[in-house]
Amino acid sequence: MTDASALPGQPRGGALSGPATARAVNVLAPNASAMTLDGTNTWIVAEPDSGLAVVIDPGPLDDGHLRNVVDTAEKAGKRIALTLLTHGHPDHAEGAARFAELTRTRVRALDPALRLGDEGLAAGDVVTVGGLELRVVPTPGHTADSLSFHLPADRAVLTGDTILGRGTTVVAHPDGRLGDYLDSLRRLRSLTVDDGVHTVLPGHGPVLEDAQGAVEFYLAHRAHRLAQVETAVENGHRTPAEVVAHVYADVDRSLWPAAELSVRAQLDYLSEHGLI
Repeated sequence: MTDASALPGQPRGGALSGPATARAVNVLAPNASAMTLDGTNTWIVAEPDSGLAVVIDPGPLDDGHLRNVVDTAEKAGKRIALTLLTHGHPDHAEGAARFAELTRTRVRALDPALRLGDEGLAAGDVVTVGGLELRVVPTPGHTADSLSFHLPADRAVLTGDTILGRGTTVVAHPDGRLGDYLDSLRRLRSLTVDDGVHTVLPGHGPVLEDAQGAVEFYLAHRAHRLAQVETAVENGHRTPAEVVAHVYADVDRSLWPAAELSVRAQLDYLSEHGLI
């Protein structure tokens, strides 16, 4: 068995659901799959002495899960006062409207189509609820509307699908763009260097104890894959499907459709930079 401390980002062992930091509790959605890992992490975030909480990514439209999130908050003496979305993929956002009904909360997101209420989210926004402070960090690339939330009091960042607790994420072409994604990873790296962030609270998978190590791994992985794709094209593999079969030969074939999205994003990036 591999020691978790030797893995990228030092993933935390034990149950995924439950307290992760002094202010963040995870309620794991029952939607495990090859793409969602153990399921979607729905985060309840609040100051320990406050009766108000924020929920980030209610998850899929699963009434049992949504009610479980409400019950978990209430058992901790918290009332959910606001719902936030990291991005609009259904495994994170499909349940948001129903969750808003259950909690009578607004839903704030970057994409206006996902909002319930007048307020959206934008770079530099600071969300405050019951003394809690969350800073909005734009992290496009996985999708155009992807956001992360910096939780300075816990020296943590909630990353949605930009950084996962296990494995690597998809750059979901054509909405996701590799250049944007690399910029987002560098932005997250600056949080670890300049703002002391050491914990990643991801949208899927375990908590990561070494945020900087996780970001560096992701940047190195992307550089390696980009070099592989460039070499594959030079060797005559022209279509995205051909590149996937060559570069991702050691990856479970059930993941090849997702890999093809990333390959298309990489081919666009290489073309835009005159490398192919």
